[in-house]
Amino acid sequence: MSGFDLFRLSEDHVALREAVRELCADKVAPHAADVDARSRFPTEAYDALRATDFHAPHIAEDYDGVGADALATCIVIEEVARVCASSSLIPAVNKLGTQPVILAAGEEVKRRYLPLVARGEAMFSYGLSEAAAGSDTSAMACKAIENADGSFTLNGQKSWITNAGESAYYTVMAVTDPEGERGRNISAFVVHGDDEGFELGPPERKLGIKGSPTRELLFTDCTIPGDRLVGRRGEGLKIALATLDHTRVTIGAQAVGIAAGALAQALAYVKERRQFGKAVADFQGVQFMLADMGMKLEAARQMVYVAAAKSERGDDDLPFFGAAAKCYGSDVAMEITTDAVQLLGGAGYTSDFPVERMMRDAKITQIYEGTNQIQRMVMARQMLR
Repeated sequence: MSGFDLFRLSEDHVALREAVRELCADKVAPHAADVDARSRFPTEAYDALRATDFHAPHIAEDYDGVGADALATCIVIEEVARVCASSSLIPAVNKLGTQPVILAAGEEVKRRYLPLVARGEAMFSYGLSEAAAGSDTSAMACKAIENADGSFTLNGQKSWITNAGESAYYTVMAVTDPEGERGRNISAFVVHGDDEGFELGPPERKLGIKGSPTRELLFTDCTIPGDRLVGRRGEGLKIALATLDHTRVTIGAQAVGIAAGALAQALAYVKERRQFGKAVADFQGVQFMLADMGMKLEAARQMVYVAAAKSERGDDDLPFFGAAAKCYGSDVAMEITTDAVQLLGGAGYTSDFPVERMMRDAKITQIYEGTNQIQRMVMARQMLR
């Protein structure tokens, strides 16, 4: 491979983008406004993504998946987010929830759960944050105490869980050794949605991604068998953070997709809208805005794609590049969507156009899977090593 090939998508990746874009234009975009307005799960998008194997493309062929590489998975998420951020959380959260299993679980656990997600029979969510343990994940209070028969009993809660209630399974981090060293006393488990003692809090009322339900997970003497342990006991936080190194790249992809959708809307509008006898696009001040939006979007996209390649290879510097892709991509998405609303003027502030929804949806990409302040800490620590 020549150096120039590094900056050109393969024919397969280009064809994948075209296929996902066509699917989204036909099956996802027409429902995006209604999904947002009614805060309802995007059933039409889920059905369309499952029918085309785009709902969990990252799962390997050995587990009935299509085995898409990290870049292909990012392209899927980017293209879905271009028209509906809520729908893009279907493939993104399926990856987030199953990534701990992929990274650390034994073969029996992998074969128990991954094919179900790959075949579209279930979704998988991820439970790390708590009411008093967001950025400070090692301060979690949810406990999983081992019983004499090897089972574990969970008590506590998890906050801000994406697609909670729609997912059948949840990777949950909990303290298994309350007296142990902080951060090394946490283990990872698979919890089933129908486990006794497991309940969901009411749906959160949110600024954006309204079609993706966000709820608390509540555990009251919820006993689960010991064979649902993911990886080794005491390595839960290590597994959780390793997971985020990979999945922050997908949030960068989601942010790039939202930004790309907003820019496309803005371009179409300023070419059609006329003021002072000419198209708004003919004004130099507008052209400067568009140029900055396009430049930053492409920089963010390239950063995400480089991080995706590093995720696929498992490079040692993935923590820096994953954090950078997520941080820069989400900051750019917030800026581009805000500028898109500005370019549409009063029209951009109404729900008649999707840019106001995209602006609201973009905000969460700066917050979840680690705030952008945390991302900067991750990057700095990697640089100082």
